[in-house]
Formats: sequence, C-alpha cells, structure tokens
Amino acid sequence: MQFKKTTVSWLIFILPVLCFAQSTNLPQGSKHAAFLDRLEILMQDNPELNFSAMKPFSRKSAVQTAELADSMDKKYPFDYFYHLSAIDKYNLQDLLMNNSEWVTGSKASFNSRKPLWDAIYKTKSDFLAVNEKDFFLAVNPVIQQQQSIESGNSQRTFLNSKGLTARGLIANKVGFDFYLTDNQERTPLFVQDYEKKFLAVPGAGFYKSFKVTAYDYFDARGSIYFSAAKYFKFQFGYDKNFIGNGYRSLLLSDFGTNNLFFKINTRIWKLDYTNLFMELIPQNKSNPGNILLPKKYAAMHRLGINATKWLNIGLFEAVVFGRPNRFDFSYLNPVIFLRSIEQQNGSLDNAVVGLDYKMNIGHQGQLYGQILLDEFVLKEIKAGRGWWGNKFGIQFGGKVIDLFDVKNLDIQGEINVVRPFTYSHSDSIANYTHYNQPLAHPLGANFSELIGIIRYQPQPKWTGELKVIVFKQGVDTGNSNYGGNIFLLNSTRSLGDYGYTIADGVKATGLNASVWVGYEVLENFFVDASLMYRRYNVSVATLQSRNSTMLTIGLRLNMFRRQYDY
Repeated sequence: MQFKKTTVSWLIFILPVLCFAQSTNLPQGSKHAAFLDRLEILMQDNPELNFSAMKPFSRKSAVQTAELADSMDKKYPFDYFYHLSAIDKYNLQDLLMNNSEWVTGSKASFNSRKPLWDAIYKTKSDFLAVNEKDFFLAVNPVIQQQQSIESGNSQRTFLNSKGLTARGLIANKVGFDFYLTDNQERTPLFVQDYEKKFLAVPGAGFYKSFKVTAYDYFDARGSIYFSAAKYFKFQFGYDKNFIGNGYRSLLLSDFGTNNLFFKINTRIWKLDYTNLFMELIPQNKSNPGNILLPKKYAAMHRLGINATKWLNIGLFEAVVFGRPNRFDFSYLNPVIFLRSIEQQNGSLDNAVVGLDYKMNIGHQGQLYGQILLDEFVLKEIKAGRGWWGNKFGIQFGGKVIDLFDVKNLDIQGEINVVRPFTYSHSDSIANYTHYNQPLAHPLGANFSELIGIIRYQPQPKWTGELKVIVFKQGVDTGNSNYGGNIFLLNSTRSLGDYGYTIADGVKATGLNASVWVGYEVLENFFVDASLMYRRYNVSVATLQSRNSTMLTIGLRLNMFRRQYDY
C-alpha cells in the first residue's frame, strides 16, 4: 500500500510538467515483433532498435524506425544492406497501419473501403477509432478460441478467451492502454502437473477451478504513460516486462503473471537507463480469493550503452525484498548501486547483478547473450568443489535472417545454463518469484537448455514456425533440495555446502518440439494450426514421466498466441 501511495504522489508531482509526446507500447506477442527483429539486423546500426532489450517496445519508436527503413529502401533501391523484401514491405506498411497515431505520411491506404455503419472499422486495423485534435482512441475486441486433442488425455483441451483492448493519447502527451480478457482453459496434462506442484497457472494470477480439470481466470492489464524534460519517460502500470534479446531471459521474463510497477526510462547520448520498481506477491500455499495476500517488492536498474554502432551492452542489477506491506524507501534511489544498499540494510534481501549484450553482424546476423550473478566467489570456482553459493546463469544465442538467401527465412539458436540454487533465497519471501511463478526462466534453476527456431514467411498472409527445445534439469522431490526448485529455502541443501553440479538431484530430460502455421484471414484475425510433441522423462519411478502429442487448431483476433513451450 505504501508503494502505491508513493507512486501516486510521484505522478501528481510530475504530471504538471508534461510537455513532450508519449507513446503506448506494442502488446505482448505482437505480430510485428519478428519484423522489428529483422529490421534491427538489416539496419545494423539503428540506435533506437539497438536499445530494444527493454521490452515491450514503444509504438512511436517502432513507427519511426519503420519510416526510416522505408526511406532508406527507397533512397538506395539497389543496396543489399538497405533493401527490403516484398514481404518486409508488406509487414512495414502493416506495422504503420496498426500504429497510425504516430505515422507522419499519408494514411489514406489505412481506411476501409466499406466501413460498417460509417463508424465501425473505418480503418482496417481498428474496430472503433477516434482521431480528433488532442485525442486519439482505438478500441478492439479480443478473441481466442483454441481446441486441441492430446494423446493420453480423455478430456478435451481448449482455450476460450474473450475481451477488449484499447489505447489512446491525450494531446499527444499522455498515453494510456488497457487489455482485459476472461479466460476458460483446460491446459495440456503437463501444465496441469505444474499447477498442482506450484499452485499456479503459468501466465495467470488468481484462478478458479472450471469443469474440474480446467481453469477460469481474468487477464487484466493497463498503463498510463507520460514524459518530462524530453529525456525522461514514465510508465505506471499493471502488466509484464521483459529484459533481453533472446527467446528466454535470465534477468526478467514475461512468463509469469502481471504485476504493479513504475518504470522510468532516461535516454540521452549513447545511454539508455531504466528504473523499474515492482510490487509482487510472495509464495503462498493457497489460491483462496477471499483473503488479502501479503506483498513483496523489487527494484531493478538497467543501463544500456551503445558501445559502437553495432554493439549494445547492458548492465543490470536487481533486489527482491519483503517488508511488512511497505516499500523500503532506500531502494528508491534511481542511481545508487543496489547491492550497497542491500548490505547497508543488513544483507537479508536477494540481490543479483547481470550483463547482457547484442552484436549485429554484417546486416544478416546477430549474437546476443546474458550473464546473471546471484552469488560468485572466484576462489571457489577455481577449487572446483561445486560450492552451492556459486549461483549464476549464462545465455548465448544467435540469429540469422534470409538463410541461404531465402527471403524471410530466419533462424535462431539459444543456449541457457543456470547453476543450482540461483534465484532462491534463505527465506520464502525474497526468492526471485511472483505469484508462485519465476520472474526469469520457466525452469527455475539447475538446468541446461538448448532452443532452435526456424521462422518462414513465404507470403504476406502465411507464416510458419518450427521450434525445438531440449533441456536437462535436476528435479527436487519433497525430501531433497539440489537447487532446482527456487521456491525451496537454500538453507535446506541436501549435500551441505559442496558437491553441486548442474542437473544434480533427480535427473529429468525434456523435449518440446512444435510446428505452427498461421494464416491472417483479415487484419489481425488469424487461423492457427499447430502440432506439439513433448517428452519428459524422470529418472525415478516415484515421479511421473509424461509423453504427449497435441494437435491444435484455433482462431484469434487481436491477441497473442497461447503457447506451452516449457
């Protein structure tokens, strides 16, 4: 409560000095994300895209980047480095149409030839749009209907989502958006296993039982945006954030449910600095819906530096802490080193530091990665005794576009490795989690993972994706703790201080392979078909191994595709 009061006080103080345009963000799972990834590599040295590790991405920045790419393509039509394929040009115009409030050129092509009742779908991308002096508003329905057949599951697997989303601008200075869906979902059996183990539906917060083995939950998100003094942007919202350039993030991911946050972004010269203050829900053993859950908090800093035109480096730090329903004001300092405050407070909180990087190479490739340090002692690494306190994670990945000179055939490969006990803590409050779900990687800790993705868009309306995820993890049972389950206290270690290696404990291996094909029938209205094969083997008979194949077909409108890729 104290955190909310403090944040509102800041807003009241800052709002009167608003004087610069402020944009809302692209939604999670935006269909334009893959195109922006391509632009980032094609343009190689675009400073706006090189700061894209903090996600979601600004609509205004996306439009400015697309318009620049369009002008460069027209200015240098025969230059390989700046040439856009026919599919890229289609995606570019589609991005502009879906973010028309920031387009500087002609918008005539965005209009529908036959709007309904002269008000509905006046533009091809928005159900209802108002664009008057000092006011913009776009309102759209949100629908996803998904039906699946899963081997070994006698019950129908499904997703039924319906709701509304809107975004708007007031005098181009204050932005706002919201997204609300009501969802009924029967997940695959392995996700049901996850819910039983952790009392959480991945990506959701509070949920209720529905038809015995299904779940019923709301997904409600919303933010206001404003800026001051040209270089400072602010967002106060209830949503998700992501830090990184890969498919996974070891720093902060959008795997879990939404949370309340206040974000400050400062961009000047070659620097991009973000402060993120979050209110979280600690681990709880029930999902009652009729009691007030306690709160915990997190403060995060990331400094992004465009070291060269093609190299971006990010320095990251975070601390997760619990106080009796109040925010610790010492962590509100936006520039001080958080670890020093944590030590000054008595070193009871969970502090981590990290680094991320991204290198664009030859207008066709990109290397990226992350390093997370939860705790690290060099002499213990040299000793090679498997000290439990050497807690860290490493990510390394790469992307190549137009593979074998096939336009819009893109690949991505990624490796993630996280040591035992990383993200965990000596108490159940300060672990790196929110609402019984990890803040970073879905697997928690004590694992190695390999991801391969091939994405192909042969025609403007058609897109296909092949994804393979292979992982190995040490699983903790009820009477053991080898550092995989980050919700367990790291003071309850099974081997004492030494002898821990990655995948220690009950060994589990997993394979999650899927193929997806999507067709955009009308603007933002997709027909999807996918086939997923998942194999999960555990080395002891008392835990359940589970192999399944699932065929899915679905329809969705203005909504990201629900995936079970963990």
